[in-house]
Amino acid sequence: MQTAVSQKGLEGVVAANSGVCWIDGEAGVLSYRGIDIHELAEHSTFEETTYLLWNGMLPNQLALREFQAQLTLARSLDQRIVDMLKSFPASATPMEVLRTAVSALSFYDADEKDNSHDANVRKAYNLTAQIPMLVAIYDRIRKGRKIVPPDRSLGHCANFLWMLTGKTPSETAVKTMDVAMVLHADHELNASTFAARVIAATLSDMHSAITGAIGAMKGPLHGGANEGVMRLLIAIDKEGADPVEYVKHMLAAREKISGFGHRVYKTEDPRATHLRKMSEQLGKDSGQPKWYDMSRAIELYINQEKKLNANVDFYSASTYATLGIEVDLYTPVFVISRIAGWAAHVIEQLDDNRLIRPRAEYIGPVYPTHWIPIEERL
Repeated sequence: MQTAVSQKGLEGVVAANSGVCWIDGEAGVLSYRGIDIHELAEHSTFEETTYLLWNGMLPNQLALREFQAQLTLARSLDQRIVDMLKSFPASATPMEVLRTAVSALSFYDADEKDNSHDANVRKAYNLTAQIPMLVAIYDRIRKGRKIVPPDRSLGHCANFLWMLTGKTPSETAVKTMDVAMVLHADHELNASTFAARVIAATLSDMHSAITGAIGAMKGPLHGGANEGVMRLLIAIDKEGADPVEYVKHMLAAREKISGFGHRVYKTEDPRATHLRKMSEQLGKDSGQPKWYDMSRAIELYINQEKKLNANVDFYSASTYATLGIEVDLYTPVFVISRIAGWAAHVIEQLDDNRLIRPRAEYIGPVYPTHWIPIEERL
């Protein structure tokens, strides 16, 4: 059978049929189930957007209330999971902890071995509710602080901020986190989502697929880029340097600047449009505009000199910093949102499954190359 040869990194290859997310990289369009991300960022909530991703349509009022109730009821962790979080070494990073803990959650999920549609939806509820709890609880454990129990009177994003900080979050903080969650909820067949679908296609389980996705997102070329952006801003601030001059020196030394360019978008990442506005507004409201101001100066310079646009990671860094979120929690926060899209793709994959088994273009020694006795080898 003749096989098509793809470009390195599967550039431009269509690997699945999906009704979850559509991207037009040339026009800078991102849509979930056909609804433009700009409309969702302006009008929707994370819970409503998650319902849309899982069900293919926007919920009515009753359906949304039931969905929110199910997510709230799923805010529960077996004590053995909490004990495990306490046992990890101090050197463990939040992403390493999250990867391992999500895998362990399968031990305590009654539907773990059931791959039916309804069971996968129930597992999706559990994981969507439990992942923010894992992130918040571990952060408090490593800081020697008392664990904050979930508040079932709060919405999804508000409860995460409550469990993380132990303080009732402001309306501005909740709205900002909610919009950020909507913007990060899905992005078609990115590395982590593709990893999840490949694992699911073997008829493994939801927890294995999500664990694999977290492993993929842990890489700095995927989910870790916003941490790189913030570490750059912190370094500039620590030295009291001019942001543009600092970046000029980096470019002269052929160092990579995180947060610019995208494999899919040839214009501005539509998610960056909203995060830029949120970063600016948060800076003004908090009286801490320096992270936005530095980011904007760098963005304008890189755009002018390199003709590269900021991507979703660039302004999520300053947004999370102004919210008071630790730098090494940025990628776990990404996971808190992206579980919505991962679950949607795993459910879709298993609803109409076929094992994902691509071919490789062989570039090794010419066949047949024969075995040589060891005494005759050079």
